[in-house]
Amino acid sequence: MRYGMIAGNGRFPLLALETARKAGDEVVVIAIKEEASPEIEALASRCYWISLGELSRLIEICHKEGVADIMMCGQVKHAQIFSSIKPDWKLFKVLAALPRKNTDSLIGAVAKVLADDGIKLADSTQLLKPLLAPEGVISRRKPSDDEKTDIEYGRRIAHALASVDVGQSVAICERACVAVEAMEGTDAMLRRAARLVSGRRLTLIKASARRRHLLFDVPVIGSATIPVMLETGATALALDAGRTLLLDREEMVEAANRGKIAILGCKPMEGANAREDGSAR
Repeated sequence: MRYGMIAGNGRFPLLALETARKAGDEVVVIAIKEEASPEIEALASRCYWISLGELSRLIEICHKEGVADIMMCGQVKHAQIFSSIKPDWKLFKVLAALPRKNTDSLIGAVAKVLADDGIKLADSTQLLKPLLAPEGVISRRKPSDDEKTDIEYGRRIAHALASVDVGQSVAICERACVAVEAMEGTDAMLRRAARLVSGRRLTLIKASARRRHLLFDVPVIGSATIPVMLETGATALALDAGRTLLLDREEMVEAANRGKIAILGCKPMEGANAREDGSAR
């Protein structure tokens, strides 16, 4: 098969490309200069480099390559989107018309522009379905009763926040929300939470935004998360099963087991606020 990919940072796009290559699939990559790894070039069938904001160029490349379906793989830092972006005229018009200056609104609007040009966003996890988190206990240790209570409480908060595009993670301590992830990312949020609780136990909850799709902004957890949890006194991690990518899963679980960290895949919370597109309600 033939795919298009917009590649951001992290291992997500690299793993997707490795999987596609093993399956004999062709992937045309449009890599974000400010984010993507140079390793992308060796794995892509063809690779084009563009800067953040070059929406017209992205569309031109898709038309040139005959790409009608394109995946968004890898992270583009939220702060980059709103502080470093230099929009071309097409994207400038999109930004000027945004009702809300958040990532959901921006990518939802870009998706509409792409659709108007005959380019459809595809499920960003379609090449990596085996890496989606399963439901149930993933680590050797199960969450304690206190951790379960924090998880139940924290998931309600995390999903409410994710549904309005305010980060994907929260840090909970003794049934109190200590910190909410904003543009700084999960690691920085955990370190901020640790300073606030002065050595008490933290629970980390990572939620997918309440959409029915996996077109963009899919939560990703990897082995690099575990050392930060150990550093900050976070003893349990809860995430959405089937909607969160586990990168380097064996290495991550092994590190969690050594550090006695509990990892739980939870059934995603669905409801009236679930969204089909990128718009916030």
